[in-house]
Amino acid sequence: MPRPLRVAIVGAGPAGIYAADALLKSAVAVEPGVSIDLFERMPAPFGLIRYGVAPDHPRIKGIITALHQVLDKPQIRLFGNVDYPGDINLDDLRAFYDAVIFSTGATADRHLDIPGIGLDGSYGAADFVSWYDGHPDVPRTWPLEAEKVAVLGVGNVALDVARILAKTAEELLPTEIPPNVHEGLKANKAQEVHVFGRRGPAQAKFSPLELRELDHSPNIEVIVDPEDIDYDEGSIATRRGNKQADMVAKTLENWAIRDVGERRHKLFLHFFESPTEILGEDGKVVGLRTERTALDGTGNVKGTGEFKDWDLGAVYRAVGYLSDKLPKLPWDVASGTVPDKAGRVIEETGEHLTSTYVTGWIRRGPVGLIGHTKGDANETVASLLDDHGNGRLQTPASPEPEAVDAFLAERNVRFTTWEGWYRLDAAEKALGEPQGRERVKLVEREDMLGASGA
Repeated sequence: MPRPLRVAIVGAGPAGIYAADALLKSAVAVEPGVSIDLFERMPAPFGLIRYGVAPDHPRIKGIITALHQVLDKPQIRLFGNVDYPGDINLDDLRAFYDAVIFSTGATADRHLDIPGIGLDGSYGAADFVSWYDGHPDVPRTWPLEAEKVAVLGVGNVALDVARILAKTAEELLPTEIPPNVHEGLKANKAQEVHVFGRRGPAQAKFSPLELRELDHSPNIEVIVDPEDIDYDEGSIATRRGNKQADMVAKTLENWAIRDVGERRHKLFLHFFESPTEILGEDGKVVGLRTERTALDGTGNVKGTGEFKDWDLGAVYRAVGYLSDKLPKLPWDVASGTVPDKAGRVIEETGEHLTSTYVTGWIRRGPVGLIGHTKGDANETVASLLDDHGNGRLQTPASPEPEAVDAFLAERNVRFTTWEGWYRLDAAEKALGEPQGRERVKLVEREDMLGASGA
């Protein structure tokens, strides 16, 4: 009797779970069946949703419900708190599985090459997001001394950072933020938050819903300068061809023409301001220098030679995420991705690295919304199944599921399971219950392992 197809997925965020779902919905899952093991370096699954989505966005976190249904399937096992390549590497995985899919995402900040970027008070958005989302591997405190703060970038991460900086700690308390984050935010001195984009309203990468949410806070006064509302032929074409871009532009237009209100924190959205230098004194941030830009007719911008210095005490760059290089896999330094064709990992020779696949941000870079990774996963899994059907997959030496447990036990790897996630989930909800909160997130890795029964 033929055995099930054995597949390892490294990374248990949305991309990896969508790949598992695609495998489970395939014909192979019916006969001879599939057996999927998800490896995750964190003690808990869900990746970006748990450690990248702002805590005041429960709507997006609702995606976890759908992912839960996938991980509940008996053909799937979760191995949390298992690091690639520290605890298990590619050669190890080849011994147990017919195929390996990498879906490790992106966690680091993309570099911004301007003078002053290394000053004290210059931060990467990814680090700040990890702090307020209770990531176990970052410091427990965050310096929030500046009264005026800049956020560089016009994507949803920039909006998240600006919103968390502009809201009050009490406003965020009903969310799942851990006690250390609540204490940190209580000390936040920010009164003004300035978001800078080098292009215009039509080129902003905000989602319409995320942008409008800024104005829902009773503590945040959103301000747009009427002079920043400008469009050229390229911008008008963008608005006509992209409903979301048009909705964003309309929202910004409405904010630009209204009177400024009296909410306690001011959040300015600046366009046509290109950061050229972070200004410092005694090694600390004291301001930001920008060059005014102008549209060139195509929707792109050019510098005008007109510079302005802004009095600011901290600068957060939200200019994109960058994936970590994975050992034993080819790497494209420029894009920060693993080279692929339809999800198949491609070596420098142009050949497919046998039985090895990628999906999600490690494949195409950190762009798009969470839901966009579904199509990505479907294409990757289709390639894997095509290779399986045509006899192109390698044959593992030890395909028995228990061989993996024995390997991790021999290495003394303390791993969590899907059943352990249910225990951790219950523990976090129990922490929130006395305060009338849905949950309070556990931060310390040891606490997470203990609650999971690792």
